[in-house]
Amino acid sequence: MLREFITSLLLLVSCGNAALHSRHNDTSSCSARTLHLSDPPYQDYFYSDCHVDAQAVVTSPLPNSNLSIIGPRFIVAWPAGNSGICTFFQPQSGINGSLAIELVNSTLGSPLGPVYHKTNQSAPPIVGVEGVLSFNDSAELPIAILGSVRNIRDFTEGPSLLSSVIQAGIKVTKYQHNGAKITRRWLDNVTTTTFTLVPWKNSDSHVRIHNKTLRFGSGFYHFTASFNYPQLKQLTPSQILNNQSQALVKQQPGTVSSLSFFSYTEKLLAGGWRFLTYFGRDSMISALLLQPILSTGNGSAIEAVIGAALERVNRTDGSVCHEETIGDYATFVNLQNNITSTAAGFTYPMIDTDYYLPILMARYFGSSPDRISPMLSTRAGTIDVSNANLTWGDLSYTTASKILNLTAAFEHNQTVENLIALKPDQIVGQWRDSTYGLANGRIPFDVNCALAPAALYAISSLAAIPGVYPNISITRDWATVAARRAKVWEDKTLQFFQHNMTTQTAETRLKQYTSKSTFYKGPTNGDSVSNYSTNGTVIDYGLAINSTATPEIIPISHTDTAFRHYLLNTTDEEQLTTFINASANAILRPFPAGLSTPVGVVVANPALSNNEVLIANFTNSAYHGTVVWSWQLALMAKGFERQLERCQGVNATDIPLSVTNAATIPQFCSDKGVFGALKKAYNKLWDIIDDNEEQLESEVWSWTYNDGSTRGFEFSPLGVLPPPPGVGGGTESDVRQLWSLTFLAVKRNKSFE
Repeated sequence: MLREFITSLLLLVSCGNAALHSRHNDTSSCSARTLHLSDPPYQDYFYSDCHVDAQAVVTSPLPNSNLSIIGPRFIVAWPAGNSGICTFFQPQSGINGSLAIELVNSTLGSPLGPVYHKTNQSAPPIVGVEGVLSFNDSAELPIAILGSVRNIRDFTEGPSLLSSVIQAGIKVTKYQHNGAKITRRWLDNVTTTTFTLVPWKNSDSHVRIHNKTLRFGSGFYHFTASFNYPQLKQLTPSQILNNQSQALVKQQPGTVSSLSFFSYTEKLLAGGWRFLTYFGRDSMISALLLQPILSTGNGSAIEAVIGAALERVNRTDGSVCHEETIGDYATFVNLQNNITSTAAGFTYPMIDTDYYLPILMARYFGSSPDRISPMLSTRAGTIDVSNANLTWGDLSYTTASKILNLTAAFEHNQTVENLIALKPDQIVGQWRDSTYGLANGRIPFDVNCALAPAALYAISSLAAIPGVYPNISITRDWATVAARRAKVWEDKTLQFFQHNMTTQTAETRLKQYTSKSTFYKGPTNGDSVSNYSTNGTVIDYGLAINSTATPEIIPISHTDTAFRHYLLNTTDEEQLTTFINASANAILRPFPAGLSTPVGVVVANPALSNNEVLIANFTNSAYHGTVVWSWQLALMAKGFERQLERCQGVNATDIPLSVTNAATIPQFCSDKGVFGALKKAYNKLWDIIDDNEEQLESEVWSWTYNDGSTRGFEFSPLGVLPPPPGVGGGTESDVRQLWSLTFLAVKRNKSFE
């Protein structure tokens, strides 16, 4: 069944409510924002006030849940330090699946209330949330993980291994006269995470301790989850939006509240609960799509994104940070490297993240030139101490230099060897960053066919603006050099990924696919192949190229074509017409012949590959398989819209002038077949988006097929499906993801209906 998102912004409550409890001695008052999202078998609750930001997740099995994957669980996650607690419950005497838990409204919160206790003036206060958990039967708590969300994530998504270094710090003691307290001192020997559980309105009950396992009867239990760690400063809903978009606070309060929960003065967070920290790619893609509504200027949302990326650039080679390692996990990683330090760490495994930075900078500085000097003169080193003595401008120059160096060879010699490949020691490198997300390919479509040329155009635009890049003697020619090189990358990369097959071959492969599929037993939709092809030929573009040594195209249909539509206004007429037609046809063909399903457009489809390994790895339960990602829907919708706008003589105002390339209307606009296909695909895409509005703000979702239902395809959370063969654990989707909130700015253009 479809996800039933129940978004309820509750009445403002006061932090002064904490005074109801003796341990809460703060007398100040600040408004709290709360949000409840129902995503069975998950219930998510967000809480923010002037002291703490927290997300709580209750998991309770449904009658049809796969009990090997779904069990009673309670998580509290905090953006500060990317930290949290995770408690796993099980029936004390009942059968597996019989225990149900629930977070209920009470005088302690609706259902979450604040924990705040200031110990002294210099130390961080103890902050967190409290509430009441309901258990329908006697239960026990055998496993608790306290400290870092990364440790929790590694356990839930990996082979369920616990780190002895982490778990050794767990202490379980009696609390009050009939409750229990679980604590863990972090590896920094300063911070302590605490979880308490005490009977609530069933005073005859007791929480008993057996070794480190808690055992207790059915009923209500007062819990607290708290820690003493410096908090971030959240941007309020009005602070994240520009003046023209303030009405969204009342028009879409739940979505704006979610965006606020992920937005802080220092950085934007990727998603909750699993990614409550900086991810460079996620935040920059989000900022690009949200730019029409985001606040600008000092202390704004857009500058939080750009500043966070610049601050974390690797000063040695210009790489833009993919993910930061902070809090208890940073200390843990340092110890693994025989370093005793709490210093944050920064990872640079990706090849795509570098290119988003100049693209975003060009779009922002092009519209806000007065912010160039204040931003780029900012001293680095506040977060990444290794960047001390540099400015953000220095670091942006280092990244631009890296991009120019990496793209130089292809300008002079257009070969597979000179395309951009994953780093030699990495198996991932762009947004499809799961083990099989690129089907073991080394040379991805998006980086080569869209990101590299778009970044080069952006560097050209930035180099023409005084004050952006230092070292004028070196960069004075960048405007010309980068634009010339961008055109080569724009015009000469697509051919390496294009592959064709006859419609007859395609129909044969679809029959083979549906006969062998373990999760799809529907029609082949082979008739759509003939309807949406070119003169009896299916034209498509591979997800990646295998490698320079074996340069075969990996023939998986995909949505990464959207990057090129969104970022570039290419002018090679024949190539453009073919590409637009192929992209539109892929949307118009229903799965498995194409990408469209009633529950969304899948991000990858191996049905036409005739490759058993690809078919086995790209399933409806694979993180980057035949599943639906919200932000890819937004990107494709915006990309198609921009190409349609070119037929009206409109160029996107937020793309640097050098990217627009031509003032003339492209030839595909006068081709009735191609233009008609693009317009039809745009509207079909938006019809699908509108039909799935309830889950658009979540990270990723999937489906099951039931030929007895009206549509055949039925929505399914990804995390409840068994993982593909060879994958250690299932992947749970975040109920809210930063880049899935981009439909705040991406809207249907009714002039193309």
